[in-house]
Amino acid sequence: MPEIQLRSLRAILATDIVGYSRLVENDDEGTLVRWKAHWHALIEPKIREFHGRIVRVIGDGALVEFASVVDAVRCAVEIQRGMATRNADVPQDKRIELRMGINFGELILDGDDFCGDAINIAARLEALAEPGGICVSGRVQEDARGKLDIVFENAGEQQLKNIARPVQLYRVRMGSGMPSSPRKPGAARPRLRLGLVAVALLFLFGGVEQLVSSNAVSVSQVFHEVPAAPALLADKRSVAVLPFLNMSSDPEQEYFSDGMTEDLITELSRLTGLFVIARNSVFTFKGRTVKTAQVSRELGARYVVEGSVRKADNRIRITAQLIDAKTGYHMWAQHYDRDLQDVFAVQGEIARRITSALAVQLTQEEDRHMGRPYTSSAVAWEYFMRGAELYRRFTPKDNANARNLFEKAIDLDPDFARAYANLAATHRQDFTGRWSQDPQSSEELAYRFAQKALEFARNELEPKPSLPFALEQMGWVLLYREKFQDAREAAEEAVQRNPNYADGYALWAHVLIYSGEPEEALRKSQEAIDRNPIYPFFYDYHQGQAHYVWGVLTLTQDPSASRQHFEKAETHLREALRKNDNFRPARSYLVAALSELGRKDEAMEEMNISLAKGEPLVRILKSGNQLLADEHIRSLTPYKDQEIRKRLASIWQEAAR
Repeated sequence: MPEIQLRSLRAILATDIVGYSRLVENDDEGTLVRWKAHWHALIEPKIREFHGRIVRVIGDGALVEFASVVDAVRCAVEIQRGMATRNADVPQDKRIELRMGINFGELILDGDDFCGDAINIAARLEALAEPGGICVSGRVQEDARGKLDIVFENAGEQQLKNIARPVQLYRVRMGSGMPSSPRKPGAARPRLRLGLVAVALLFLFGGVEQLVSSNAVSVSQVFHEVPAAPALLADKRSVAVLPFLNMSSDPEQEYFSDGMTEDLITELSRLTGLFVIARNSVFTFKGRTVKTAQVSRELGARYVVEGSVRKADNRIRITAQLIDAKTGYHMWAQHYDRDLQDVFAVQGEIARRITSALAVQLTQEEDRHMGRPYTSSAVAWEYFMRGAELYRRFTPKDNANARNLFEKAIDLDPDFARAYANLAATHRQDFTGRWSQDPQSSEELAYRFAQKALEFARNELEPKPSLPFALEQMGWVLLYREKFQDAREAAEEAVQRNPNYADGYALWAHVLIYSGEPEEALRKSQEAIDRNPIYPFFYDYHQGQAHYVWGVLTLTQDPSASRQHFEKAETHLREALRKNDNFRPARSYLVAALSELGRKDEAMEEMNISLAKGEPLVRILKSGNQLLADEHIRSLTPYKDQEIRKRLASIWQEAAR
């Protein structure tokens, strides 16, 4: 029987010596002497200092494990700084300089060794690093940013050799004052997923291609082995709250158990000490029988919350448990039999028990607002949850029915800020989807109710969880009103109030796209994806739109790079349509991307599909009413750069002929 393969999420840093063949050809013995001196005096001590464990050594490359991404980056930075100092008085042709690449991903464990695409990506990143430099992937940057005296310079997405999906690349720019002493116990560490490991460094005789593909040389055959690193906890515990099971006899009560789940996610998400997976990702497990280890692996969460809800008349029974997915250990479990009106108190108590079990340190504000409900009316809350379930179906009929339920919730509680935010969302959807007979009126109503949501959410008596949702809706309205700075500030505050608010990062990304900053938009989109790994179709759309805009902006300066962006745009937009074939904006930008690539016939085919699906834009374009077409395009493409809008209008008009 074949041996079962063990998988784990690790961070990997790969490295080699720059120009090694030249160094050996010029002075093989001297190169070896200098290298051993660097290794024993600087590199090995730094690996030990930051709790490293060398896993594999091949020629002039090696892999070394660390207990945290921050330790790996700190070690790499300090080694590069040390090498620069040691090389200061060495002639250029005799200097030993290193390149490093750090990645994070899933590996297959084989005893003390491991393999997987994550290593290949790290090696490709290392090859892109400058002499004496460090390149990291987007996921590493997310964990390490703000923790060290360094700057991550965004180098955009890179299509790496033999890697299917593009990888976000950052170059490390090193400051001068980062302390070299090891971190004290309990000092701040980044969020880790499933106990991270980073990879580091070097050796002699080989190269990065060997590092990726050759059989490893035992470390003990060359230098004595570095001891394994101890397990270290991160300040941010990663948590996934699975959909609570509906144990009621009435399947119509499904909205209630879903509402419990969403409220608990929101309650935990606003805590700075937790990394919480977004609703969209966890709800992909709804109705499935899965092991916590699978959930952990697919979502990148160390801890999993499970539960069930039974609602009958005015009584509820709720069970909940917190599981360490790595060990399978049940850290906490409890059941509650309460009156329906106590549902909010139960939600708050569950959240407190989870944070207590995970030893999360709450700020004074977090502690004060823990368990504060959106509304004091249990009936208004039920109306709201029913409405939220309908709104997510994204059809004109369900949108209208959801609006009616949000209005009923507000009738029962006129201060219900989140109900106002969702009410604004229904009117905004009518405006952007052209589901309304009077789109401009719908846009005005969206703005008015977003203002109401903000007014009540900022009220001292209103719990803070409502504010990010209100800010998000206001941000969308402001964006389509071309108030770019105000929209950006709304998005920034939304994620400041709720650091795990994936859709807040998605809004931020969209604002940056329309502001003409596609590179930064892709970074924000990745932050949304990190928090929502099984992400919805409109995240793919945002990435496709960003690449399209980037392609337009670079068209004259670098036609080759521009074409690559249009190709990436096509890939992301097709993925959005694969997930939701009725999402009209994705198809409109796919038409544009195909046209830019010279595939006019395919662009016209996609435009005809839009016409068959009732896309208002295509009908207007084919009608020949230029004034109406111009107004329609203007309202749906709020670009700061008017030339992008004009270019899109021209492409769409040509494809609609």
